[in-house]
Amino acid sequence: METKDVLEAVKGLEKNKNNNDVVFKILQSLDKDLKDVNEKLLRETKVGVVVNQFKKSSNPDIVKLVKKMILSWKDAVAREKKSKLSSNSSSTSNNNGTSGGEAVKKEKYVSKAPRNAKNDGVKTDIYGVKIRDMAIRALYDALAKESEHPPVAILDTVMSIETEMANLFNPESDEKGYRDKYRIIYSNIISKNNPDLKHRITNGEVSAKHLVTADPKDLAPEHLKKKIEEIEKQNLFNAQGATVERSVTDRFQCGKCKQRKVSYYQLQTRSADEPLTTFCTCENCGNRWKFS
Repeated sequence: METKDVLEAVKGLEKNKNNNDVVFKILQSLDKDLKDVNEKLLRETKVGVVVNQFKKSSNPDIVKLVKKMILSWKDAVAREKKSKLSSNSSSTSNNNGTSGGEAVKKEKYVSKAPRNAKNDGVKTDIYGVKIRDMAIRALYDALAKESEHPPVAILDTVMSIETEMANLFNPESDEKGYRDKYRIIYSNIISKNNPDLKHRITNGEVSAKHLVTADPKDLAPEHLKKKIEEIEKQNLFNAQGATVERSVTDRFQCGKCKQRKVSYYQLQTRSADEPLTTFCTCENCGNRWKFS
């Protein structure tokens, strides 16, 4: 779709803004034909501004379509910005006799100041969506700290992670899900119990998709994984053992039928220095209770 066609569509939207049927048809046409969207086109035609106004439409189909279009255009602009950054990095590296691809993967980046987006000169206001730009900035700062990878490589990794998050939880319609997922990932990256994780991420050993979809314990270091497995096996053994070793006694009285034929077993349900929990079952009426 050429610029003049986009401008014509914008005029049509403004002229028929109170006619939902016409607006919906124009939006469908834009969504179908406006594939090569870029920042320059959006600025020149103001199509994003005009389309965004219909997010408050009384027609739910229009609202849904507008949200989809705006998110798609923001992603396209973000890819464009990232491509320009990569191109600039490649150009600089080629002037030094190194290929762009090799520069991103192998070039050692030395910074005189503590590494973060601001000190690295990286712009993180990519989408214009507060929560997405916040996530990109925070993840960049976490991965860049003490890293020797060049800014363009870290930003590329962060953008991939954020895209996977947005695919899983659309920040426009499920901000809570998106925010919760971001917090889990961020906490794993900065965890002192797993200091190697962020290096594995920036080195490409952990993919963005795996990081976003994996169970948090799957991201733990090997020694911690083994410890978790040992604890789970021991807990299972204790539970099974306690169930088998059920004894019948007359020491306990059922509070329901007052009989003293009670079977019981004991289990360590809290920390080791806490008393065992006793689980009781009345053999007469089936009443169950527990105490520590």
